[in-house]
Amino acid sequence: MAGKKFYSPEFKDECVREVIEKSRTIASVAREQGVVEQTLGNWVSAYRRAHPDEVVAEPELSVSERARLRQLERENRELREERAFPKKSGGLLREGTAVSVKYAFIAGEEGGAWTVASMCRWARVSRSGYYAWASRPVSARAARREQLAVLIEHSFTASDETYGYRRVHADLAAWGWDVDDDTVRQIMRDLGLMPCQPRPWRPTTTISCDAGQTPDLVNRDFTAEQPATKLVGDITYIRSWEGWLYLATVLDCCTKKVVGYAMADHMRTSLVTDALGMAHHNGHTRAGITIMHTDRGVQYTSHVYAEFTNNIGVTRSVGRTGICYDNAWTESFNGTLKNELVHRTVYPTREHARVDITHWIELRYNTRRRHSALGYRTPDQAEKDWYETNSVARTIGY
Repeated sequence: MAGKKFYSPEFKDECVREVIEKSRTIASVAREQGVVEQTLGNWVSAYRRAHPDEVVAEPELSVSERARLRQLERENRELREERAFPKKSGGLLREGTAVSVKYAFIAGEEGGAWTVASMCRWARVSRSGYYAWASRPVSARAARREQLAVLIEHSFTASDETYGYRRVHADLAAWGWDVDDDTVRQIMRDLGLMPCQPRPWRPTTTISCDAGQTPDLVNRDFTAEQPATKLVGDITYIRSWEGWLYLATVLDCCTKKVVGYAMADHMRTSLVTDALGMAHHNGHTRAGITIMHTDRGVQYTSHVYAEFTNNIGVTRSVGRTGICYDNAWTESFNGTLKNELVHRTVYPTREHARVDITHWIELRYNTRRRHSALGYRTPDQAEKDWYETNSVARTIGY
């Protein structure tokens, strides 16, 4: 009977390294070195117990095992893609959707993450049918609609996603496109373009009973034939992490332009006189002609404000107590500011809010935002048009 075979430590280490470092299977190394497979397995186990912290590579897979692993990975990837595909389609592939709509979606995704064959299978349409549809020449109507969709999305994005279909329609008209507003509305709906929605109005005015006999000279008529003849003003609050920022504005009823504004961390009378002072210094008041209409807030009924308006020749007008409609135009402006800017922004400091609001007034509201009451012109354009039409006013220094 043969005695137990002896293996040197060096031989054992060499065999173990073949398994550990080269990721070979125990069976293959045992056959190659003429060692009983169980014996080599014991050596490897002993090594791993002695070196528990050492990162050990997994044994090499056989050809069939690697093939099976690749198949499972491919099937898993296809399942993930199939689950993601309906989400990307936004409901376009649900039961009852027209085949042409499915084809259009597939065409938009072609060349992306999914193959045409996979998309057709998931959408339950034939690949031959898709290619037949894609090879047809695009009709002039479809091509025009695609061009309109690009322009509509550009207008909507440029407005910071605030324009509804009427203002987008006005942009298209300004760019020379003859299209009815209902078509614009339908395309915006198809593209999923929805402007931000206003929040409910909440009163913020602190009413004063000390308005004396100051009359209401506007009577809810917020229109004017000429600039600088009828102005309206109000105060609104802007929240920041640092505390409230208060904004006083002066609007021209003819051009709908913000002609004066001031911001501060208080609501003292100087806030409203600074706003009106800006309008006056920029030539938006006319002594003895301009009416400045406000609500009955304590700032607008103070003696300091009355003295200031008298000094610059502006006639005061106030609405009735607690009747927001008597100052509806400024309330509307405040709502637009909150809806399109403030409620969509978080301000760490008052200074952040001040800079953002100044930018919005000067570079968006006055210069770029179309106004329905102006025939969808901007306030700056309305002002420019008035002066060009009434050249006599310019010659006399107005």
